[in-house]
Amino acid sequence: MAEQPQQDIKQPDPKELSRAVANIAEKSQRLMADFMSRQAQEPGLGMGDPLNIGQAFVEMMGQLVANPARLAEAQMNLWNDYMRLWQNTAQRMLGEETTPLVAPDPSDRRFKDDAWQTNEVFDYIKQSYLLTARWVQSVVGSVEGLDEKTARKVDFYTRQFVDAMAPTNFAMTNPEVLRATAESGGENLLKGLDNLLSDIERGKGKLAISMTDTEAFKIGQNIAATPGKVVYQNDLIQLIQYDPSTPQVLAKPLMIIPPWINKYYILDLKPKNSFVKWAVDQGHTVFMLSWVNPDEKLAAKSFADYMKEGPLAALEVILKITGEKQINAIGYCLGGTLLATTLAYMTVKKDHRIATATYFTTMVDFDEAGELEVFIDEEQIAALEDRMNKRGFLEGHEMATTFNMLRANDLIWSFVINNYLLGKEPFPFDLLFWNSDSTRMPAAMHSYYLRNMYQNNKLIEPGGLVIDKVPIDLAKIELPTYILATREDHIAPWKSAFAGTRAYSGPVRFVLAASGHIAGVVNPPAANKYCHWTNAKKAATPDAWLASAQQVEGSWWSDWHAWISKQDAKKVKARTPGGGKVKPIEEAPGSYVQLRLG
Repeated sequence: MAEQPQQDIKQPDPKELSRAVANIAEKSQRLMADFMSRQAQEPGLGMGDPLNIGQAFVEMMGQLVANPARLAEAQMNLWNDYMRLWQNTAQRMLGEETTPLVAPDPSDRRFKDDAWQTNEVFDYIKQSYLLTARWVQSVVGSVEGLDEKTARKVDFYTRQFVDAMAPTNFAMTNPEVLRATAESGGENLLKGLDNLLSDIERGKGKLAISMTDTEAFKIGQNIAATPGKVVYQNDLIQLIQYDPSTPQVLAKPLMIIPPWINKYYILDLKPKNSFVKWAVDQGHTVFMLSWVNPDEKLAAKSFADYMKEGPLAALEVILKITGEKQINAIGYCLGGTLLATTLAYMTVKKDHRIATATYFTTMVDFDEAGELEVFIDEEQIAALEDRMNKRGFLEGHEMATTFNMLRANDLIWSFVINNYLLGKEPFPFDLLFWNSDSTRMPAAMHSYYLRNMYQNNKLIEPGGLVIDKVPIDLAKIELPTYILATREDHIAPWKSAFAGTRAYSGPVRFVLAASGHIAGVVNPPAANKYCHWTNAKKAATPDAWLASAQQVEGSWWSDWHAWISKQDAKKVKARTPGGGKVKPIEEAPGSYVQLRLG
């Protein structure tokens, strides 16, 4: 066995230790008193199975025990793997070279510490975990007789369990944590416990994991800081018009509809990766919808209200300010779903004030909606509606937890290790600051969206939705369309986004970007980080499209700007916010985006 270097054991300072323990005890007592108080006020809160997981696993186990021979065979294969692993480890301890039975995926950052490779014990722990994880997922995935939704749910939560049981998540089986504990005399664990209690306290009894240093960013100063003015507001939106940075601008202004499920400034982070600033610098007159963070007073706001008080209301103001007859529009994710709905509505009304439509990671056909489908069944929607109807809205942290679970190792467990086991403070990162800036959902709107889009897939069905007596038919949309999807998107899978190429009747350009739902979109040309794929030929399937697509190095932003400039290259003198026709209300980024929950 390779000789391991001796670690210097630091002895903790008695005064500091006493102070830390007293602080932890005081927080613990306060949290326990708060917990007991809430239980007395809301007995039974959190009981039951709101995610409807139990029934899915009951069905899976029923099918599994119905085939004992296959289960026995799988068990025997696992034991054989364990025996081979033990033999390999014994050989390594005797100084022989061996080939690993199983290795983590190259993208798996959990086992990056050298000890996982160089130390025989930790290598054994790693491979044992990977073999067991592979076995568990293989057994669960091979169960026959389950309906598709149940199978997906079982697979998803099995992966959640497997990820949670990783040896990296436990102090005694994580070499980096053991090393930090030896070097600091255990101060890392005390600091980690203090961090844990602080996060529980901040979450009012629920664990609200700190992902970044929230004090490092100030909205309107070093994030969401592109200069502009709020030129209009109503119950649901503030409309921001940004200051021009070029002497001339494209004649048609640009309206951006972000998802109201998050704050708009994902497109206006730090200046170097702000899509808004970049678009302004390319000569666009940019208008951004900033959605309100709703409370119980807006519980009755419907999907139709979001359309009328969102893009339709903004459109009126934009045309008034600029004097133009048409605009270009961008919809991001849920904002894109709303844009498509709005365009179908406007088409029936013979309203052609939007000249082009661009969709960022948007689904209009929810037939293959990816892993989010795990959270959408009748039982879960009914439980969610019950909670929303009592409060008038969906709490922001509930939606945030759902999205974090889609990438649990990156967005949950990595912070458990960093914050609670290593006792470190989270690194200041603008994207994670935005990710932790949760928003609420009005009850009526969110229920309509979940049932009509995700559960029943009515938007893609001609006349499947009727808004203000207007049947919605996407096939009637004939304007030029640009669709951007991202290859590793867990929220709007790119093959689902590709369905938009068949939804509209007008000319469509489809572009696929590398990376995921956020990083694939927020990819400035100067960073030269992720590539994209283009293909001017029509294809019946996404796989056929990709097979003949051309890979292009660098950001898709330049491709989009070239495309939209070709639609109408006319330029006019740069416009100031309000244009002398509307009096600005306040400086960008406005007050709606400033409300931070918790």
